[in-house]
Order: sequence, then C-alpha cells, then structure tokens
Amino acid sequence: MNTSILYKKIVLFGVSALLFSSCSDLLNTEPITDEISPPQNEQLLANAAEAELAMKSCNASFGIEYWQFDYFFLGDAGSDVAYAGGDGDDFFQIDEYRTIATDYVVARDWNWLNDFVKRCNLVINYVNNVPDLPQARKDEMIGEASLIRALTRFQAVQTWGDFPLVNETVTSINNENFDQIYPSIYPARKPVAEVYAAIIADCEVALAKAPTSNSSASSKFRASKGAANALLAKVYATMPNPDWAKCIQYSNAVINGGYSLMPVFDNLFDNLHEGNAESIWEVNGEGQGSTVNSWCTNVFLGNNWKKFNTPSHNLSLELDAKRRLTTIKKFPTTFADPYWTTYTQFPNPWKMRATDGSQNFYIFRLADIILLKAEALAHTGDLSGAMALVNQIRTRVLIANVAPANSQDDAINKILKERFLELAFEGQRWFDLKREGKSIEILSQQTYLVYNPTTQTSILTPMPYINNLGVNDLIWPVPQSSLDNNPNLTQNPGY
Repeated sequence: MNTSILYKKIVLFGVSALLFSSCSDLLNTEPITDEISPPQNEQLLANAAEAELAMKSCNASFGIEYWQFDYFFLGDAGSDVAYAGGDGDDFFQIDEYRTIATDYVVARDWNWLNDFVKRCNLVINYVNNVPDLPQARKDEMIGEASLIRALTRFQAVQTWGDFPLVNETVTSINNENFDQIYPSIYPARKPVAEVYAAIIADCEVALAKAPTSNSSASSKFRASKGAANALLAKVYATMPNPDWAKCIQYSNAVINGGYSLMPVFDNLFDNLHEGNAESIWEVNGEGQGSTVNSWCTNVFLGNNWKKFNTPSHNLSLELDAKRRLTTIKKFPTTFADPYWTTYTQFPNPWKMRATDGSQNFYIFRLADIILLKAEALAHTGDLSGAMALVNQIRTRVLIANVAPANSQDDAINKILKERFLELAFEGQRWFDLKREGKSIEILSQQTYLVYNPTTQTSILTPMPYINNLGVNDLIWPVPQSSLDNNPNLTQNPGY
C-alpha cells in the first residue's frame, strides 16, 4: 500500500469507537506503535455474563432511532400513508423526495445500521468460545444475532443498494495486521447480489440455530425460526430477479407455522395482546430506562408539540370503518399542518398508543406474510389464489371480497392496495412499492384536500412535490460524512 497512515490504537467494542488518523502527505511511514490492545485474536467474551450482555446489545438496537423513528418515517412519510408532520428540513427532504447527501437522518441511519452489524458480529464471532455457556445457548445466540444482522442488512440494501459487508470484529491495529484489518475499517460497498447472498446465509443459520417461537408471548420478542422464514420470504420477493417460488415456500412455512390471524383487528394494537397469535417477530417495549425504551409513540402521537407521520388524506379516504378506528385518531391540537388545517380534529396515527416506553411494534405479523404470498401467487399466474388471500384479510374487518383480478397487474395493484390499508403506520409502504416497481406510478398520484371558501367544498389537489420523485430517488445517497471519512466508498447515481 503506497498511502501512508499514521495511527494510534483502535478499539471497536460494543457500540464501537474508532480512533484513526491519517496523513496523506507522508509516504512509506511506519506505524508509531506496535502495541496491541487487546490482541486482535483475543477472546473478547470471557464468560457467560459478558456473552449475554453482548446479546442484549444486539436486541437493544430496536430501542435506537432507526427502529424507533426513522424506519417508520421512511416507510410511511416517504409514501402515501403519511405527510412528514413535525419539523426540520432533513425530514421534509425525505417526505418530498429531495434528499441530499448531507441530510443528517441519512447519515445517522447509515451509521446505526453499520453499528448494529458490529454488535451482531461480536456475538457471532466470539460466543462459541465462551467457556461457561452451554452449547445450546451458544447456538441460540448465534442464530438470533445472525437473524438480526440479516434484518439489518436487508434494511440497508433496500435503502442504499450496494452496502458494506463487514463480518470481522476489529479490536486493534498494529504494523503486522494492518493490511488484514484495513478492509473492515474502511470497507467498500459490496454489490447488491452479494449483500442478498449474505442475508440469505444468515437467515439459514437462524433457521438452524435460532429458537422456535411458540404460543408464549415472550417467544415472539426474539429472533426465531419463524421470523427467519418470514424474512426469507421478504428477501426472495425483494431481491433482483425475485424467486417467487422461494417466496411461496417460506411464506407457507410461516402460514403453517402455528400463527393465526387475530379475530379483532384492533386487538393487534390495543397494548393488551402483546405477543399474540398473529405476531411473528415483535419488538417488546420494556419501559423507560430499559433495554428497549419504546419512545416512538411520543414522536408520532400527542398534542403538546407538532408530531411526525401525519395521516394522509389518501389513507383517511380509503380506510374501511374498522381499520380507520384502529389506524387514525383525531383530537384537538395546538398546531395545524399545510394539509390538515383544523386544530379541533387533527388526525394522529393510532397504532402506537403507549407513551410510557412500553409500546410494542411488529417486525413481521401474519397478515403481512399472507399478503406477500398473494403477491407471489400473482406473479406466478395464480390470480384467483392471490385474491383469495386478499379476501382472507378483508373478511376479518367485515368488508366485501375484492373483485376478481383480470390481469397480473390488476392483481398486484389490488394486493398493494390491501397492504396499504392493512399495514399503514407499520413502516411497510415505501418498501412495498419499491419491491413491485410501483413507486413512481403510485406516489406521483398523491393528493390532499384544499377547501374552496367560495364553493364551500374541498377539492382533491395534487401534492406540490409529486414531480420530484425519479428513479434515482428510490435509493438514498451515501452520507457525505461517510464518503469524506472512507476513501473506498462510492456515491449513488444522481447525488
């Protein structure tokens, strides 16, 4: 390597702190120290207690901004489910399809997802050598950490496309190991196909080693074999050149895996049925000061300051009666919105209701996977089978069967519409539309109601930013701060 690098000791442990300095005007400079602290090959998890803490850190990822806020903001405000609400241009950029590389939400999500991978790497790389931990527990932990890493990379590859694949846990750098460790510190982005291959490999580890979920609520709060099947179904539907047969295979594994639809839609979100029969993988809010303090509700619900993810007019007009009562709640506020101008009946997302840190939310639930299987059936020519699954979801909320599909495209549109109504405010819509190549077609049709005082009527009017969305906007820019710090990263087209 011709570029010379002066550096001091590097320690990446847990949340990972990286101290690294370079000097581009010095060539062929030897490291200023050969100290190793700790040695790169040292067993980092000394005992079962440390291993459990490392596993706890993996699960604590779900209490951090990406999963508590940004996942839902991108999935819903980035789509026709919600308007940005709130304030701050970095959020409006995402909502209005004008995101730039210096957007701090983009930067923090890139950093968080890479950090979540590092947390999982620590468990995967070191738990097998913990002396006082039973092998069965070691296997469980490797399976759980592998699935969390797979889910993390799945979110990343959908958001940025090519993404770094770092599997090593870096604890130190010295003169002897620099060339070996360098790619893990300054990783290049790997092609989408390689990222998906890594995701599938981790899911397969989880199928072999993760715990099996059962009827107990607590089993739904962990990465499990059932969750691995659900993620694989999503992966095979989303990857380039989708494998719809595999999607059906893994969807069936979920559908036949002991889960069932909750009879009452509102029971999914009333905070009285946590870890229910429909839940496949659920984040368990444990209250303030806990491993997962679910503060997300306070960002989306309330009238003490302007909240995020204001329900869209499109959603409000389309929802059936039962799902509307569960999905949107109107009450007086001290603020209004460019698209909802009333203070007395301002809409709020209502699927998250607990404001004490105990809110649960779903990574996967059965209705999601049933509708995903419907997509796969539509893509493989079974239009009537696809519509039967859509009707299964509609029956729960007592609405009429959907009309038979007259083409594959008609079937896909009907399924996406049902997902729009069923999964609103669960962070799914942006990714659903991308998966089906429908983002520009559908999001360019967003409207809102404008009141005409002369006629005393409200008119559906196109959103002012719908023409901003182009192909390049379907993936985010790599953060400029990351590009500045890592010479091996490249930017996405259009940024």
